[in-house]
Amino acid sequence: MDQPTEPITDPEARRWAMLCHLLALSGLVANGIGFLLGPLVTWLIKREDHPFIDQQGKEAVNFQITMFLVLFACLPFVLILVGIFMMIAVGILMTVFPIVGAIQASEGKPYRYPLSIRFIR
Repeated sequence: MDQPTEPITDPEARRWAMLCHLLALSGLVANGIGFLLGPLVTWLIKREDHPFIDQQGKEAVNFQITMFLVLFACLPFVLILVGIFMMIAVGILMTVFPIVGAIQASEGKPYRYPLSIRFIR
């Protein structure tokens, strides 16, 4: 994936890219699968409007899929109580990284989530 050398100046593209990241927080508030549906629906609707929206939408969706799989992998460890702490750590990552991504996108800078598997390229 090519990283632009200069920040994106199109305010509309920056706004939608920022929304792709921020809508992941809706799942944490609404206690459902909104953490994945918010970025996915936004990306699917707006991906062809600007390459920056497409790139950042993919990043947000990939990260949320990765975190969902990690949460699922933590479930067996709940029986020995370690899983609870693992799930809390994942919850913190699912809160902090989208905020950082949204800040970067609002500035027109591409953001790559750490610890993310690239399911969608």
